[in-house]
Amino acid sequence: MTTTQQHAQQASVVPARNPGMPLDLDWIHRVHVNRSAVERRAATLPTRRTVKKEWQAAWLLRAITCIDLTTLMGDDTPGNVRRLCAKARQPVRQEILDALGFNELHVGAVCVYHNLVPVAVEALQGTDIPVAAVSTGFPAGQTPFELKLREIEASVQAGAKEIDIVISRPHVLTGNWQALYDEVKAYRETCGEAHLKTILATHELATLRNVAMASLVCMMAGADFIKTSTGKEPVNATLPVGLVMTRMIREYFDRTGYRVGFKPAGGIRTAKQSLDWLILIKEELGNDWLNNTLFRFGASGLLADIERQLSHFVTGRYAAEYHNPLA
Repeated sequence: MTTTQQHAQQASVVPARNPGMPLDLDWIHRVHVNRSAVERRAATLPTRRTVKKEWQAAWLLRAITCIDLTTLMGDDTPGNVRRLCAKARQPVRQEILDALGFNELHVGAVCVYHNLVPVAVEALQGTDIPVAAVSTGFPAGQTPFELKLREIEASVQAGAKEIDIVISRPHVLTGNWQALYDEVKAYRETCGEAHLKTILATHELATLRNVAMASLVCMMAGADFIKTSTGKEPVNATLPVGLVMTRMIREYFDRTGYRVGFKPAGGIRTAKQSLDWLILIKEELGNDWLNNTLFRFGASGLLADIERQLSHFVTGRYAAEYHNPLA
């Protein structure tokens, strides 16, 4: 097996699911964030490791397996979703995979609006690619609570294996941690066996300390993943925010022994950016998180650039855009 294959196909052990814990307000109130230190550390992350040649190809292949291939547009149609699912099944052209010694490769999940879940489920039959549905009044979350619960129920019944919910940002901005905990706990119970990914919409939480505290509360309530953004905010996933959230994941693991996943989303469009995020995960959480059980990218345009870089690695030249028409 080549170096590329070894590092792209590292096996991962499925961790025990986070059951949550009682709300610990003392722990939450002890959280403090040094913004300048966070920003300095985040600025050094892209410069700490140089990944080239076959090592870069391996990391990019790993990145593909961690992508939640996403379409969340007002003009989404069943045809668009079927095309996306076809790309999820075959994210890289077969001649590139053959050159790299791979028979098969697919993304981590396909993420769509609730009404298109049945289309995606049908299009992905025969694979183990899960369908994720955004829920609870995505992206603003400004709908009645009972409607949010019914939306989750409907998506699970339609076949979604993962539910990406948005938290009520006012609970964070007013410091009502009990309300946030109760909300997320109810979402987790409604999801049943489907995994719960909680979107913090970090740009709307005002401070990095709020991001850290909200991350902890969501994990205490039983979140399987914490996620940066909806992709609809003016500023979405940034490395400083990612650093704060992964530090909270590490602290939660040290305290409880349960691993919670992390998903940056929004604005991640280039292969270089995907490497920066993988480096953050390796540096802050370690190799146990470098798989699609515990790490995902929420992205629609990222895959096209990764495929372009892999094509360059194999052929020595960049493919024309029409060779990579669908992100």
